[in-house]
This record gives sequence, C-alpha cells and structure tokens, in this order.
Amino acid sequence: MSDNKGFTVWFTGLSGSGKSTIAEMLYHEVQARDMKAEILDGDEVRKNLSKGLGFSKEDRDTNIMRIGYVASLLTRNGVATICCPISPYKETRDANRALIGEFVEVYVHATIEELAENRDPKGLYKKALAGEITGFTGVDDPYEVPENPELVVDTMIESPEESLQTVLTKLKELGRIESDEVMIEGDRVHSGLT
Repeated sequence: MSDNKGFTVWFTGLSGSGKSTIAEMLYHEVQARDMKAEILDGDEVRKNLSKGLGFSKEDRDTNIMRIGYVASLLTRNGVATICCPISPYKETRDANRALIGEFVEVYVHATIEELAENRDPKGLYKKALAGEITGFTGVDDPYEVPENPELVVDTMIESPEESLQTVLTKLKELGRIESDEVMIEGDRVHSGLT
C-alpha cells in the first residue's frame, strides 16, 4: 500500500466460530501484498502478556485492553494488525476502537447450537451447557453481539475462503488494501475452523 498506513482488523465472536482461521488466512494475504502484518490472538496474549489473569469480567476486560494497546502501537507504526480474541463485551471493543482509530470490526457469527454440536472437539460447550463449567462465554457468561460492525461473516453458511474473500472485499472498499483478489491458494493455511 502506497501510504503504508496501519490498521486493525478486530475479529470478534464466540469460541470456535472461526476467528483464528480467518485471521491466519488474512495475515498471509496481507503479507502477500508486501504489507507488514501481525496477529494478536487472545490465547497467545493471555499466555504471554496477561499471565495470571483469570476469567472475571474485570480480568477479561484487562486482557482485551492489553491487546488493544499493543494493536494501537502496531497500527500507529504502519502494521496491519489482526486481532482475534473473543472480546465478549461491547464496552471494551468500543474502547479499543477509540484507542486504535483505524479499526475494522468483523463479527464472526456462529450459533451456540452449531458450536456445541459440530465444533466442540474438547467438549467444552457440552460441559458448559450441562452446568459442569461455569463462566463460559455465550452460555452462562454474556457475549454481546456487535451492534454496528463494519462486517459480519457467517461461518455456518460460508467456507473460511468465502469469509476471507468477504473481509478482503471490505478492506478494499475501505481503502486499507489495494486488491480484493485472493493471492494465496489454500496450501499455506489450515482448513479447520478454530
């Protein structure tokens, strides 16, 4: 991109909806356009930057704000920053939007039923729905669906490749990238939704 301006794509959605899969694919697409790119995954940041935090609302907010702070630094320095934490609360997503500025929110939609029945390899949704796990986002802890995201992708009806194309098209419309054509074929990305 000619002006080398950074931006953040913030994927939000329930666990298992496909955020990480689409984020990784987008990362490779942005790199293929000779742009600097980084991924900030919620679990990775929690492990390395937010170690010791629990899963209370306050701790979740702290983790999401830390991701936002790092994203703001990267964005300010010309990096296409791709974030894919669950980020369940509207208030912290909005705070990060204000902090980062160049912010593209993508809601990755999939229902609890779909996730519990078809995308629950560790059985966590089933345990949460049975009351064996508490504080599980979307089950007994709230997930606040974005009211006005720049984009919604529905991974129940779209393949990861189709969702990626939708994201690329929106980024081109917003002037963040120059082409919305997929430049990398599927050999460098994994196909399972995570």
